[in-house]
Amino acid sequence: MLRRRTLLAATAAGTLSPSLGRAQAAPDLSGLPSLGALARSQGLTFGAAVQGQLLETDPDYHRAFETEAAIVVPEWEAKWSALQPQEGRFDTAPLDSILRWAQSRARPVRGHALIWHNDLPDWTRAALGEGRDRALAVMAAHFDRVLSHARGQIRDWDVVNEPVANPPGSDVPQAGPGELRDTPWLRALGPNYIDIAFRMARERDPTLRLTLNEYGIEEDTPDATEKRRRLLALLRSLLARGTPLDAVGIQAHLQMVRPFRPAPFAAFLAELRQMGLAVLITELDVREAPSPPQDMGARDALVAERAHAFVATALEGGVRTILTWGLSDKYSWLATEPAVALRDGRTHRGLPLDAEWRRKALWEALARAFQGR
Repeated sequence: MLRRRTLLAATAAGTLSPSLGRAQAAPDLSGLPSLGALARSQGLTFGAAVQGQLLETDPDYHRAFETEAAIVVPEWEAKWSALQPQEGRFDTAPLDSILRWAQSRARPVRGHALIWHNDLPDWTRAALGEGRDRALAVMAAHFDRVLSHARGQIRDWDVVNEPVANPPGSDVPQAGPGELRDTPWLRALGPNYIDIAFRMARERDPTLRLTLNEYGIEEDTPDATEKRRRLLALLRSLLARGTPLDAVGIQAHLQMVRPFRPAPFAAFLAELRQMGLAVLITELDVREAPSPPQDMGARDALVAERAHAFVATALEGGVRTILTWGLSDKYSWLATEPAVALRDGRTHRGLPLDAEWRRKALWEALARAFQGR
């Protein structure tokens, strides 16, 4: 259990609400320490996914990350298509801009993601279709260049992202059979592609923390229950074969239309920890229901309550790193991705800062969870 502390001077100032579900005036959160600082005071780490171009061009965006995030993860700049758009032609400039920013501020950077079924250039998909030897060579060349280039700063990589198939009942269930996602990597190398990727990463840098990252395993629905079972079976199989796996990343793209209950999620975390694996929350945000309340305070309270319940459960289960997928609603994929955006023109309130960069109830909920409140 986390230590029960007050939020520095917050409780004395009366700024933190005892219940986010209770109608009341919004507290002034502007004078409180950052989420990064509040987490650090409890031996935790808070950070967020970052876009390098916005760091350079939007002063408010830059200020928010400098203030709130103690660790960053590139949203796009470390993915395959960004780093190797053409075979053998690597472009590290976008990633390097984030690495320079982080290094000048002594901020660690997580790597996301070495192997994923999305963000693959056409040349890579074609190469993977040419057979096993070609696929192995393509993977090895990418790992050689990327891991050596980032070795000085990135010490934790999502080596394989989203390898588990979505069961029936998911938003986008897999049509075909199998418990692993049907991807170009699976078709080229078979189920062992996951083991191969982790072994390649360990061979190139024995000091890395190697993470498997997954989503759709957080909530209390039959499909999430099944996906947790599939993930646990995969992890047990990998560890039984001696695969060098250190951690599991839980994305936590939470959805208000899907119920959450602490008990099954806590039991899942306990199983992960019993395997000797570290657990991180890697992409936290909250997608509101299709028709959220008209009242902004009521919307924010619902989102904050869900985030608090989830993060508090995660922290009590041994999670020590929490990353949100961005900081401000202004640049959230929940606003820009047509498949998930609200249909009525409103913007999801799913990140700690609103579109005007103000801290809101979700920020407060995270701060309270970090303090064990």
